[in-house]
Amino acid sequence: MAKQKTKAKAGSESSASHAAQASRSSGPRSSTTVGAIVILLLYQGYTLSIVGIASPWIAKSFALDEGKLARLFAWMAISAFGSLALARLADRVGRRLVILAALILAPLFSAGAALAPTANVFAACEIMVSALLGGSVSSAIALLAEELPAEQRARGQAAAALASAIGGVLGYLIIPALLAWNYSWRWLLAPSVAGILLAVPVSVMLPAQSKWSSASSSGSAKRSHFYDIFHPIYRRRSLTLLTCAALDTIAGTAVNGWLYYQSVSILGLSPVAASTLVVTGMGVGMIGFPIGAWMSDKFGRVPTVVYVGGAAWLGAFAFYYGPPAFVQWPFMYLVVVYCWFKVASDVMTVGANSAATELFPAALRTTMIGAQGMTAAVFSMLAQILIAALIGPLGGLASVIRYLALLGIPSAVIFGLFIDETRGLTLEQSALEDKWNEVRHNPWPSEAESPRQATDKVSG
Repeated sequence: MAKQKTKAKAGSESSASHAAQASRSSGPRSSTTVGAIVILLLYQGYTLSIVGIASPWIAKSFALDEGKLARLFAWMAISAFGSLALARLADRVGRRLVILAALILAPLFSAGAALAPTANVFAACEIMVSALLGGSVSSAIALLAEELPAEQRARGQAAAALASAIGGVLGYLIIPALLAWNYSWRWLLAPSVAGILLAVPVSVMLPAQSKWSSASSSGSAKRSHFYDIFHPIYRRRSLTLLTCAALDTIAGTAVNGWLYYQSVSILGLSPVAASTLVVTGMGVGMIGFPIGAWMSDKFGRVPTVVYVGGAAWLGAFAFYYGPPAFVQWPFMYLVVVYCWFKVASDVMTVGANSAATELFPAALRTTMIGAQGMTAAVFSMLAQILIAALIGPLGGLASVIRYLALLGIPSAVIFGLFIDETRGLTLEQSALEDKWNEVRHNPWPSEAESPRQATDKVSG
């Protein structure tokens, strides 16, 4: 037993030594990696925002009412099953390969969506685009956790989230110009098609070797399985994250997916006013990313998600409630409450991403992110089905979304109760990497005693 403790201590000291050396030598490579991921997420943020931005005109082009449009969006949510497959593949063949494949294939399917003659063809192409980019983003945020030293991980996640948000804003700036010049909404997809040109610079900037490479060479990645995220070591973490993903997805799908539709088709804002509202909110909201990085490092990932994240959904509720009768400047009311929602939700995003990428070992990291994506797919589809079904009984789209937005509050509470704090820990410590390496060769039954074994021990 003493020898085992000595070995464990030596192993821990060795891990700490390697981590310190990596931190000292990873500066330039880390910056290049962050740059590549920023480019990827700018493209991802823009491309995945198109469907929501163009929703009023997609409905007109394909003759869809609110219910049919909601069902179309529900079917498109199955893209995350493909994202899960790619996330699992990234834990087997590497993050770099998945990212580059997505940057080559997603533009081709974007071209198909731009030329789609029917709603079904459009949805099929967008499903492929979302699946590819979802899988690549899982790899990207895992790379940030693996390549950056502990004191820079939250800032790296903030930079990635900021890039995605900036990409998401661009479409709101483009759509009013397209409409003013009598161009079709389909031209929004032109930059997404041109994104194939990004594959070359990103391939140069991404690291050829990473911590995943070490897991692969040791055989850890190949010996892992999808269901290992539910191993007794990680079960509480994985089930909590999946529960939070389910609740947040329902709330987020309702709030974010119908934002522009609510602004133009229900509140009656012009496309210019609606774009001004959204761009202002998103622009102001971007201060949430550095604030989120600071809070995550100062107070911890968990408090950041619980307190600020919970408050975010109250802002969403206020937006869909609409300006009260006594408000003299209703447009300013909408801008203020939307900025409230965006700042708080962006703070929450940094804390949640920082925690989620630090809680699992290299062999399971993108698998867990993909599992969250699959959960998001199921509950995004459920959210759209619920919206379509409840529009009549609850008296309109805005009423339905208000109630669904409140599901984000119990999600924040559950996160606070069951997620371990990782602030200040090395990636190996927060992910319980040493413990995982000790038990990964053993079959599951030996990890947790059966009731009969426990009874035999007591009786003995």
